[in-house]
Amino acid sequence: MTNIIITGCSTGIGLATAVYLKERGIKVYPTARKAEDVAVLIAMGFENAMTLDVRNAQHIREVIVSVMVQDGHIDVWFNNAGFGQAGALEDLSTEALKAQFDTNVFGLYECTLQVIPLMREQGYGKIIQHSSVLGLISLFGRGAYNASKYAVEGLSDTFRLELQGSNVFMSLLNTGPIESNFSKNAIMKLQEHVNIDTSIFQEKYLKSIAGTSSKVPFKEEATAVAKVVHTIMMSKKPKPRYYITKATYILGYLKRMLVQDY
Repeated sequence: MTNIIITGCSTGIGLATAVYLKERGIKVYPTARKAEDVAVLIAMGFENAMTLDVRNAQHIREVIVSVMVQDGHIDVWFNNAGFGQAGALEDLSTEALKAQFDTNVFGLYECTLQVIPLMREQGYGKIIQHSSVLGLISLFGRGAYNASKYAVEGLSDTFRLELQGSNVFMSLLNTGPIESNFSKNAIMKLQEHVNIDTSIFQEKYLKSIAGTSSKVPFKEEATAVAKVVHTIMMSKKPKPRYYITKATYILGYLKRMLVQDY
């Protein structure tokens, strides 16, 4: 049976993808950082759910060993775990930026480093890296997240060059706005790491917190991502990059046409 390990399955895209794939007969190993979230996954019928904080190299090793003991192979690894640190860059400390990179970049990187040798040895495999439309274009107030996803783009494109001829494929997902708790969590991070009262951008921040900022257009359900992950799993030779949501297609096109403005 084809299997997949998914990071960041406590809610949103990770959870929706785990459910979608399980319903289609794929053996899913959903992981989450918190023990209580893993307990919820198990209660939902994911008996293979495991604890995995991608910032912890030992956690990653334990998950890989557990799957190999059970199945003897890992077909697909989906690096989905991540969060968005909101706030203008000039309002964010270096520590806040480091925290953003610890999960979105270094956690993803460590997972990738650990799974590649195994996939090379077994002679096949697919690694899916969750980037974003904000890995293609920049957005005010999302500089830390932008930077993390730009890094994911560069790392993944280079990994792909190194994996040529190995039968190990790496695909990037450039996901646009999705119905999830992502924005809510980003607001929490804004309040945690930004001194709003002294910021020149105070008015914009307060609108975001109050929910009176401009609504994000073209939002889609999390299953939009799940369907693409399933497509990659079923493909003999997946594409290096997949755009998800109309917003990604539109903004990606504008980036190419108006590149001098970026």
